[in-house]
Formats: sequence, C-alpha cells, structure tokens
Amino acid sequence: MIVRIMGEGQVRLDDSHLTELNKLDDELLAEMENGDESGFRRTLGALLESVRRLGAPLPDDALEPSELILPSPDATLAEVREMLSDDGLIPG
Repeated sequence: MIVRIMGEGQVRLDDSHLTELNKLDDELLAEMENGDESGFRRTLGALLESVRRLGAPLPDDALEPSELILPSPDATLAEVREMLSDDGLIPG
C-alpha cells in the first residue's frame, strides 16, 4: 500500500501493519470526538511516526497513486476532522 503524508511524501507500507495503525487511528478518533487537543497531537504524531518507521520511503520523483492520505504533523483538529471517513483516517 502507498501512503502519503501530506507535505512529506510517500511511503510503501505492508498491509500487515494496518492493525497496529488502526489502533492509533481509533485513539485519534476518540480524542477528536472528545475535543482532547493534547491527546490528538500526541496520537497524530505517534500515527505518523509509525508510518515512517514501518514504511519504506519512495523517491521524491516517484508519482505512485496513494491508497491512503494522512494529514501533515501540524494539521489542526478541524483540518483532520474534514479528512475523516466513518472509519477514521485508516479504513478497516
């Protein structure tokens, strides 16, 4: 799966990591619903760091279609809320 982190680039991520990422996504969704700004910041950072750690960066000149788009690390709670689907940022 190709994942884009807005403002950073793309990484290739094995589907086997989706369970781990979905746990963080569920936490992020709960913090957003509760208006927990500090929890939201912490969990968004953890989610993006996990994608960076588990994935392999694609070259900057690669233009692969992204199957998943995640917000930038400095995205606001309101901006991330606009990106959400019923499943959160990560489907499943």
